[in-house]
Amino acid sequence: MHKKNDCQPRCIGIITARGGSKGLPRKNVLPLAGKPLIAWSIEQARQAALLERVIVSTDDEEIAAVARALGAEVPFLRPAELARDATPHIDVIEHALLFLADSEGYRPEYVCTIQPTSPLRTPADLDQMVLLAYEKRADAVIAVSEAHDHPYLVRKMDMDGLLSPFMEAPIPYLRRQDLPPAYFVNGAGFVNRVCSLLEERTFYPPNGFGYAMPMERSLQIDTRLDFDLVEFLLLRRRENPRGGSHDGKDGYIFKENP
Repeated sequence: MHKKNDCQPRCIGIITARGGSKGLPRKNVLPLAGKPLIAWSIEQARQAALLERVIVSTDDEEIAAVARALGAEVPFLRPAELARDATPHIDVIEHALLFLADSEGYRPEYVCTIQPTSPLRTPADLDQMVLLAYEKRADAVIAVSEAHDHPYLVRKMDMDGLLSPFMEAPIPYLRRQDLPPAYFVNGAGFVNRVCSLLEERTFYPPNGFGYAMPMERSLQIDTRLDFDLVEFLLLRRRENPRGGSHDGKDGYIFKENP
């Protein structure tokens, strides 16, 4: 069933989940804190008030069956050539959008790309990203977190082990408290205007804003260690749903390309 909100532009949520994974085989259906990894993202997307549809793009029959059982739409199986290790993510989203436009005449204004590897986000995070895109008339809103390792403190090392700055800093002696805030893309979500995404073929257009999230909701699962750490945090959240830290910067907005 499609959600309907006549007062807002239309936004679709697309969850991308291929069957293959080298770092953690079959990770999208691995049990995480009692349910398949992909279930967390499907439930968050379905609970988000501003996503009128939740589509899963997958090449895998098992993932498709799990997604349908959880209430997501799986209107197609992704072609094998779009499910390889080197397949650009933009190609996957483009395929889904064009399929829906051709088969249903469905053309939303915005698309929210959701990766199952970020199960610590909340439905409110997704809604706030979409709302920010509407309010700013943005071509993109991208989930970010403040970087723990500041770029000015990062070093590169040559073949002899000699260290040098990865990038030159404007001040000679660097203290963390003196450094300007730096953010990294945490993978929890991308909201893009569909026409911009299809025309420019990038998740990072010039008119892109950041939606800052605390680190406890920003971890991504790429390895078994990531999986175990996220499971620990999910179980702790279940035991103490009102607990946990907050860094005070949640929802901070910045222009990606000022």
